[in-house]
Amino acid sequence: MAVTARRLRAVVACVVLAAVAAAPRPAAGILDPNDFLALQAVRRSLDDMPGSAFFDGWDFTADPCGFPGVFCDGDRVASLALGDPRAGSPGLTGRLDPALGRLSALTELSLVPGRVEGQLPASLASCSNLRFLAVSKNLLSGQIPDGFGALSNLRTLDVSFNQISGAIPPSIAALPSITNLILCHNQLTGGVPSFQDSSPLLRLDLKHNALTGGVPTLPAGLQYLSLSANKLSGTVDQVLPRLTRLNFLDLSMNQLDGPIPAAVFALPLSVLQLQRNFFAGPVQPSSDVTIPVVDLSYNRFWGQLSPLLAGVGQLYLNNNRFTGEVPSRLVQELVGSGGLQVLYLQHNFLTGIEISPSSSLPSTVSLCLMYNCMVPPVYAPCPIKAGSQNTRPADQCPEWRG
Repeated sequence: MAVTARRLRAVVACVVLAAVAAAPRPAAGILDPNDFLALQAVRRSLDDMPGSAFFDGWDFTADPCGFPGVFCDGDRVASLALGDPRAGSPGLTGRLDPALGRLSALTELSLVPGRVEGQLPASLASCSNLRFLAVSKNLLSGQIPDGFGALSNLRTLDVSFNQISGAIPPSIAALPSITNLILCHNQLTGGVPSFQDSSPLLRLDLKHNALTGGVPTLPAGLQYLSLSANKLSGTVDQVLPRLTRLNFLDLSMNQLDGPIPAAVFALPLSVLQLQRNFFAGPVQPSSDVTIPVVDLSYNRFWGQLSPLLAGVGQLYLNNNRFTGEVPSRLVQELVGSGGLQVLYLQHNFLTGIEISPSSSLPSTVSLCLMYNCMVPPVYAPCPIKAGSQNTRPADQCPEWRG
């Protein structure tokens, strides 16, 4: 009898355990229904380009938090990286669905280069936690939604290499957390917006647009500034000296004029590109310049060359109005295999250079002296754009003594 009772209790225990195991349990990490529906809308609006298989892993019978490019925090989508990020991936086609704005916990949204077209969804302004938005190198068009100015946590906005048009909304410049604003290679018009001096902005890249007007006052903490290939005008001598942390400056291919103050050459720059403007006046740094690349070509600078430029690595001073002799320090740095590797002086009004005709330039350096008020004493290959004339006509060189 005792054995039978023990067997009965064992059977009952097994049945209970089996029932518990079979009972439904709350699923861990079930995605919020709004986020689930938003992802479905995103999937319907986008497709893989031929050669891409990004969406093959988006099977909505499984947990979307395991999809490629989807990163969740609990039951919410926190980050969405659309497209295969590997180099050479063909990217995606289609449009960005307004349903993206329903991902209210989203902090990061990125899109790989591809052929996604249409407008930036204005609904993204509802993603109040968004910190990073990067959708470069696609076919996006329309304007930057003014509502993006409500994204108080946004640190990086990159819509470069698209077809975005219209003016840059002032509200974008007023974003309290923005550190990287990259809007280059679009069709933007209007002016460069004004920024508060307290703005945390570090990188401003607006090159290759159709922006007009002057260069406004910019945050003193700015480190990277590229405004090249626009239609900007006016002077910059009051704007640049206060940017004491700047390490990259490119204002080339605009219509800027006026002088360049000595303080600019003392900035901690790795690149200084001011070519193809209407800058004028003498170039007079107050101390030795150690910027690796300085390009002042195709302007209206005049006066004598400063020997303080001898510490530059690549120095482009061609197509200006410089006069006098080339300083011996520049020659010594070039011929003596110093730091100076490129010295372009063609198309000026220079009258001499102290270098022996028998000197052999190191193979690692480039020197061009064509079309000045002197006969180049050494042969040095010049760029094709320098032309074929060795010297200026005598009537352009009243001080040239031959």
